Amino acid sequence: MAKPTFKDAPLRREIEDLAKQQDHHTLACWAAECAARVLPVFEAHQLEDRRARNAIAGGRGWIRGEITMVDARKVAFAAHAAAREADHVAASAASRAAGHAAATAHVKDHAVHAATYAVKAIFYDCLIEEQESRVLEERTWQYQYLLGGCNDHGERTR
Repeated sequence: MAKPTFKDAPLRREIEDLAKQQDHHTLACWAAECAARVLPVFEAHQLEDRRARNAIAGGRGWIRGEITMVDARKVAFAAHAAAREADHVAASAASRAAGHAAATAHVKDHAVHAATYAVKAIFYDCLIEEQESRVLEERTWQYQYLLGGCNDHGERTR
């Protein structure tokens, strides 16, 4: 059976526009939260693989000033390698979300990719009849979270 073609919510464009107005720190926080929401998808398929989890932790560590951008990139690359090795399309997307979340430390534009891969993980992990509503639900959460911003500890402020 061929995998279904990903169909994003129209809210994607509004999220991209809102993201362009955010600072680097807020985008890194948001990206980490987007990826964390789908981490269970990756871990359900790749039971012993911690690379996606480590990438999210790396992105959060960079936000708090605990690791360098170079170290965040290293865990991002590892998460992308895990995505290539994943045995399920949803797990691969979830690991790519984590990789882009960590890579946001390097370039803030990665945050939007983290959010999109998180939505793809949800899309490929649910029943066909649920895909449209689950994608819209996740994009709505992403938009609302991005509106709220983050503090210096990587926590939502509103």
